[in-house]
Amino acid sequence: MTEAGFPDARWGSDSGKLRDVFDAFAATPLGSRCVRALVPLDRRLLSKTKGRYTVLGPFGYQVLVLTTIGRKSGQRRQSPLIYTRDGDRLYLFGSNFGQTSHPAWTSNLLANPDVWVSMGGQEIAVRATRLSGKDYDHAYELFMNYLKAYPAYRSRTDREIRVFALDRR
Repeated sequence: MTEAGFPDARWGSDSGKLRDVFDAFAATPLGSRCVRALVPLDRRLLSKTKGRYTVLGPFGYQVLVLTTIGRKSGQRRQSPLIYTRDGDRLYLFGSNFGQTSHPAWTSNLLANPDVWVSMGGQEIAVRATRLSGKDYDHAYELFMNYLKAYPAYRSRTDREIRVFALDRR
């Protein structure tokens, strides 16, 4: 557990040649499509293991399952997402692989910011805050340094990418 009580759920190495190769591949349009195609499988694996295991785990990525309430349906929606962490906060980056539209989970967070994350075998109640100004810049920089594909995603779209902080409720 970190000081904020969020488990350290990452497994695998976050450095090395394998991670570098995967980062470079994920930054390409073909790589983005391949990673996006893995999302349904990853959602099932993460859900069954309560955030313990992910298909991206061998590469050392920090992945959680975000459970939101659908803004239109009112149903629980689960999204496996890479996150960064800084002290007692988790950050989510709504890149949507650089597509022109925002990912649905970001709209769900705007409609209802009280959500849950599953990580390290635990479901944790959190509140999401959309970031702006210096907070946005700080989290944005963390993402750009964490996953080398994020600058490529950013260059593919003209929309402002939504960034959220998650704090325990």
